[in-house]
Amino acid sequence: MRFPPRIARISTAAAVLSALLVGGTVATATPAAAAVGSICYSDLPSQAHDTLDLIDAGGPYPYSQDGVVFQNREGVLPSQSSGYYHEYTVITPGSSTRGARRIVTGEETQEDYYTSDHYATFDLINFGC
Repeated sequence: MRFPPRIARISTAAAVLSALLVGGTVATATPAAAAVGSICYSDLPSQAHDTLDLIDAGGPYPYSQDGVVFQNREGVLPSQSSGYYHEYTVITPGSSTRGARRIVTGEETQEDYYTSDHYATFDLINFGC
């Protein structure tokens, strides 16, 4: 399933606020969701920029698994309904496999997360710094 390209990136504060809004009220963050950090777009590896560009373009992606639903089984990202998050490979130079790096996107508020350690930790990408 492909999603339309992102028209505009939202700020980190707006993304976090949107992620915490549930049913019109602000929910308290779970300990796992509180573990989500932040990273400046400019601090991402160049391969993550390439992946974000592919997401904006709607593909084609280097791996058949790219774009599949991310289940958030680890519970690190804010809890959302099934199908909300999708994952994409960030190529790791020199790796013979997909490696551990991913971009995980949120469908409704268009937030983007980066993980370099195969879902153990996530950083919300801040496009404004």
